Amino acid sequence: MELFGTDGVRGLAGGKLNPINVMRLAIAAGIYLKKTSKYNKILVGKDTRRSGYMIENALVSGLTSVGFDVIQIGPMPTPAIAFITENMRCDAGIMITASHNPYYDNGIKFFDARGSKFPKESELEIEAIFNDLEQVESAFVTKKEIGRSVRIDDVIGRYIVHIKNSFPKEFSLYGKRIVVDCANGAAYIVAPTVLRELGAEVIVMANEPNGYNINTNCGATSPEALVKRVIETRADIGIALDGDADRLVLVDEKGNIVDGDKLIGALAIHLKTEKKLANDKVVATVMSNQGLEDYLASNGLSLERSDVGDKHVLEVMKKVGSNFGGEQSGHVIFSDFAKTGDGLVSGLQAFAYMLETNKTASQAFDVFELYPQKLVNINIAKKIPIEKIKGVKELFAEIEASEMRHLVRYSGTENLMRILLEGKDKTKLLKMMEKTVAFFKKALS
Repeated sequence: MELFGTDGVRGLAGGKLNPINVMRLAIAAGIYLKKTSKYNKILVGKDTRRSGYMIENALVSGLTSVGFDVIQIGPMPTPAIAFITENMRCDAGIMITASHNPYYDNGIKFFDARGSKFPKESELEIEAIFNDLEQVESAFVTKKEIGRSVRIDDVIGRYIVHIKNSFPKEFSLYGKRIVVDCANGAAYIVAPTVLRELGAEVIVMANEPNGYNINTNCGATSPEALVKRVIETRADIGIALDGDADRLVLVDEKGNIVDGDKLIGALAIHLKTEKKLANDKVVATVMSNQGLEDYLASNGLSLERSDVGDKHVLEVMKKVGSNFGGEQSGHVIFSDFAKTGDGLVSGLQAFAYMLETNKTASQAFDVFELYPQKLVNINIAKKIPIEKIKGVKELFAEIEASEMRHLVRYSGTENLMRILLEGKDKTKLLKMMEKTVAFFKKALS
């Protein structure tokens, strides 16, 4: 069974993520972690999906059955799990979330003792153990070696202090009106608390999770309601998080959604100005707009590209010695403060930039022009290797001859193909997109 995708394990709760598979995965992870364990304890958190109860209990059962103690901390943002795992000296952290996916999906993300996501090599080893039933069934312990589980409810304070410390102490959000959309997700308590403690007038949306309404017509994937509320309340800015709060979308005071690449570009130049950008390098994914790369180059910065996923962004950041990077989707990494995308940290850095420059949101983040870009997702039944699709080389050659950049890939978490085209002529771009979509729909039907 293939388990890991681009960001941990993800799938239909009760389907791929049923209690048997989850327990077996926990045992496999426990076997893997036993080899390097120092503390014999693992942290487990989750978002607000109803299926989190089922998956959490299966994880705890599997981990304790191979001798690990488990600390359960309940609903908490993904970046909080990364931070608290290291802060509480755990051997690993596990986050139960499907991020921006609908409520009926769920997922499992693994973090090592230092709060970094497991590398691909670790995932492959765990998957190999998972598929070795004999090894799994021989790992159970007995008597006093069986682990225990404890639930702790007060660790949220550690993360709140950590988040606030990322905001410059000379600044205050007093007098700023901020609308925050919590996506009915993991940050429904943390986000409003942090912003209020920093002095802001906070208008809160989507902070009443019921297990089924996470990401539903709210949050970073659906910011339309936030746009409306920012305009209605005459707010200075709006911030939308996703279900596990590792990404954000900003809305300026005029109701315009800030493009993720423009956010990265503006913050990169600010970091350089403040002499806080390491090696004059910024990392973004292959999805990021060429306009971002050209803008950074015109300011003496180089853009390094990674595969899609904030885990891959961080890997390239470490490789090139950068402390800043992100995805246009809203995962932004300030590695001086966080080891994964953190919507709240990113939001606070954006606010600090506005205060430092005395700019409104619309002035601060509209700093360069994007090249026309179009992204289309198409539903597919199965994932045939793209290079083996008949006629695909000729199609890509035609796109490149038209001076367009292309990226065609399968989603690592859903049965989707993502088609991205980018070029300077919007009319030609749209025509080529129609042709490209038609080609793949026919080829994969």
